[in-house]
Amino acid sequence: MSGFNNILAKMREAIDNPRKVISDFENRTGKKAVGCFPPYVPEEIIHAAGLLPVGLWGGQVELNRVRAVLPAFACSIIQSIKEFEMKGEYDRLAAVVVPSSCDTLKAIGQKWSRAEVPCLQFVHPHNRSLAAAKEFLRGEYQHIRMQLEAITGEAITDDAISHSILIFNRHRQAMREFSQAAAGHPQIIDALTRHQVYKSAFFMEKEAHTSLVRELTELLNQEPVQPWQGIKAVVSGIMLEPDSVLEVFRDLNIAVICDDLVQESRQYRVDVSEEGEPLDCLAGMWQEMYGCSLAYEKEKSRVLMLRDMKEEYGADAVIIAMMKFCDPEEFDYPIIKKNMETYGIPLLQIEVDQQMQSTEQVRTRLQSFAEMIAQNAASSMS
Repeated sequence: MSGFNNILAKMREAIDNPRKVISDFENRTGKKAVGCFPPYVPEEIIHAAGLLPVGLWGGQVELNRVRAVLPAFACSIIQSIKEFEMKGEYDRLAAVVVPSSCDTLKAIGQKWSRAEVPCLQFVHPHNRSLAAAKEFLRGEYQHIRMQLEAITGEAITDDAISHSILIFNRHRQAMREFSQAAAGHPQIIDALTRHQVYKSAFFMEKEAHTSLVRELTELLNQEPVQPWQGIKAVVSGIMLEPDSVLEVFRDLNIAVICDDLVQESRQYRVDVSEEGEPLDCLAGMWQEMYGCSLAYEKEKSRVLMLRDMKEEYGADAVIIAMMKFCDPEEFDYPIIKKNMETYGIPLLQIEVDQQMQSTEQVRTRLQSFAEMIAQNAASSMS
């Protein structure tokens, strides 16, 4: 297991000390990092500029200063990001890029207080099927490109963006392959470990992370598949944090057999086309995205997708990790709940909040849910 441990240790080091990752990058390249608010920032443009895209997903921090600028019902991801910003944690970044995916994110540009770290905001069009939507988003990406060129003083060529698209598509493919391999080995890749593989991608250079993930996947595929004695779950939502929640999954032998989390697999669902003008290709990816509460769909494909994921992976249940005060996710949940009941699929909703101090309520709900599934399984076999 030394190979596994060495790879996972490198990933945990990037998670635990992103400042060192950024500092090493700066010293080696002479370039800076750019913070990417979630979700769906066109990181390829940042990468093509020679900068390091770094995911900003907040974290556990005491919320003090942010109370003066954001309401208490703003989601904890944005509140913690804003708290870190006001404390100066992001001062070494060249800029931050912010999509306007929800009401809270739309206001960030007005609330941003660090003039030395420019806030570059863009809008994803909601009526995604229109040809005009693709053209609009291409214009938004061109604006981001021009702003980054002004920051670096260097042109970002089409060839550079096309090359970055190739690199990021290889990374997406590697992450999908890892997800498949991890599903067969929950004894090795538990919920917390699986999460760390995904989270480390927000801090490492994509080429390096791709190499580690492929090496990890190869090692997993060499291991025999063994029966899992616990519960297999499909988890959907924005994120499944803090780590203490993932530790509850591990303690109760609940395997995240596959996921539909924005912070994890959802962002790797669709590749960018490698044929055509690169900004058009990046804009086209938004039109291809499906099954996401943040990407408008007249027909909620997420419902059928969760059902199919449950069947494909032989999962026992679907668990919704509901980010507290996340309106888009809350709007989706009644539709998911109604349809899961129709399909006879066990469903549980747990509330997650990055600032939660205790996981005992989550533990109780998950434990009761796991016991109910086990009892139903035993009854059906008798």
